[in-house]
Amino acid sequence: MLIGARCDWSAAAALARDAPAGALYVLSVWSALTAVCTRGAFQSDSSGALAASSVHFEMKPCFVLVFLLFSLVCLMYQASDACSCAMSHPQDAYCHSDIVIRAKVVGKKLLSDGPFGTLRYTVKQMKMYKGFDKIQHVQYVYTHDSESLCGVKFDINKYQYLITGRVHEGKLYTGLCNFNERWERLSLAQKKGINHRYQLGCNCRIKPCHYLPCFVTSKNECLWTDMLSHFGYPGYQSRHYACIQQKEGYCSWYRGMSARDKLAINTTDP
Repeated sequence: MLIGARCDWSAAAALARDAPAGALYVLSVWSALTAVCTRGAFQSDSSGALAASSVHFEMKPCFVLVFLLFSLVCLMYQASDACSCAMSHPQDAYCHSDIVIRAKVVGKKLLSDGPFGTLRYTVKQMKMYKGFDKIQHVQYVYTHDSESLCGVKFDINKYQYLITGRVHEGKLYTGLCNFNERWERLSLAQKKGINHRYQLGCNCRIKPCHYLPCFVTSKNECLWTDMLSHFGYPGYQSRHYACIQQKEGYCSWYRGMSARDKLAINTTDP
């Protein structure tokens, strides 16, 4: 028996390109790709041993491609199944939020009011820092049930949290891309920033610096260099500095941890 194995390259590429997100679909893609590579015309031949060898060497390149394409599909699926957020300074998180509160989470309930589940956390509000004009008193906080959709998980009856979020139809929504942290993990400067300093810099722009060189381009910018000096987030500027607008209209980093440190510095230091 002689086989002339042919790989349908265009069909394999199309399957990888159009692969839907889902584990069952990924498995189906694998099956489809292998079927594509084994598809071919079978012809009779007197030299069966030679035919088997021919099949082996002709099919090998195709299955290498299948493996590579399948790996790509898996990576695409994983990427689509994860929450991705840009790094944000706590001051930006404060300024861009409708609501900022300190609260203890005392309960949760899974709601099925949409194609994806929504978690409703019941909270005991300790203090509101921002959003008095939006909601007088926060009783519930809503988020996606799935972390892949940026849903956030809070421990019940354990900690006080700083919770930030946006208001939609009278409800407070939050997620992994918002600034939510256990209160005791915040630095003293962050707590003071949330209490009053951050609001003084909401007209300023905190400009991230991911690689050198980087410069401020306007007087209302503060250069955020945590990504360089601390190899990620959070860094020293995130934990100890606020970008405050001065009387002259310029914005600069402000450090206010003690009486000795209460000074305004330039837009790039530290």
